[in-house]
Amino acid sequence: MTSDKIIQITHRPSGEIIAKGVKGWGLFHFEGNYYISRKNLLTKGFKFTGIPGFCPYKFLYFWYHFEPKSGEGTPMIGWKYWLPNPLFPFIAFRIAVPARHPDVLIVKVDENTR
Repeated sequence: MTSDKIIQITHRPSGEIIAKGVKGWGLFHFEGNYYISRKNLLTKGFKFTGIPGFCPYKFLYFWYHFEPKSGEGTPMIGWKYWLPNPLFPFIAFRIAVPARHPDVLIVKVDENTR
């Protein structure tokens, strides 16, 4: 395993780590977003909003706010596909965050700091 595949996703305003792991199935990068498996999710800060969304080819999702343990939260920064297209199993029932959101910091992590 090379260190350039290990990434950490952090909520920039609060410094809280959202996810960490090997880029691949557990932290799947697709269309500029990271879909995070439950195993790699390191926070309980995502809160269900009840606000639905629809993508014509990925189907039904719901928005999530991020409320960190301390610090300032970010509204509607994440989402989860609840009725996903079966052709995209890597997005199903996973919290997703945009890689280029100003409140999301994504860095490569040295293996020794895991």
